[in-house]
Amino acid sequence: MSISKITKLAPIILAVIALSLTVTTLAAITITKDVSSTGTITTSPTIGTYSDSACTNALSTINWGSVAAGSNTTQTIYVKNTGTGTMTLNLSANSWTPSNANSYITVTWDKTGSTLAAGQSTAATITLAVSSSITGITSFSNTITITGTS
Repeated sequence: MSISKITKLAPIILAVIALSLTVTTLAAITITKDVSSTGTITTSPTIGTYSDSACTNALSTINWGSVAAGSNTTQTIYVKNTGTGTMTLNLSANSWTPSNANSYITVTWDKTGSTLAAGQSTAATITLAVSSSITGITSFSNTITITGTS
C-alpha cells in the first residue's frame, strides 16, 4: 500500500477507533436502579375507578411494576362520577412506605381541576416518576386518593 493511501486512510481509521472507545466508555458508566412498587386507590363515595373505558371492571390497585431510577411510567385508568352533581377532580398520594419514599417518587395525573357531570366518565393518565437520586429504596407502597368536590 502506498504512503499516499495510508495518509488518506489514517484520519478515517483514527475516527473509527475514537468512536469505538467513546461507545465503550459510555457503556461502562451506565448505571440503572429498578424500583418495585404497588399502589392502592381510594375514592370519595361518588367516584368510581375502572380499568376499562366501559367502566365495568372496578380498579382498586395499581401495580407499577419495576421502574428504573430517573424514569417514569404511566397507567391509564377511567374515573366515573357515580353521584348526582358535577364534581371537580383532584388526586393525592399519601401513606408512603417507607415514609421517605415521597422525597424521591411522585404521583401525578392529567385530570387535576377537570370536572365530571353526573354519570360522566373520563380516561385519566396517572404518572409515577422516580428521581435519579433515589437511594436506599428498592420497593414502596402508597395510597392514591382521587377526590371529587362539588
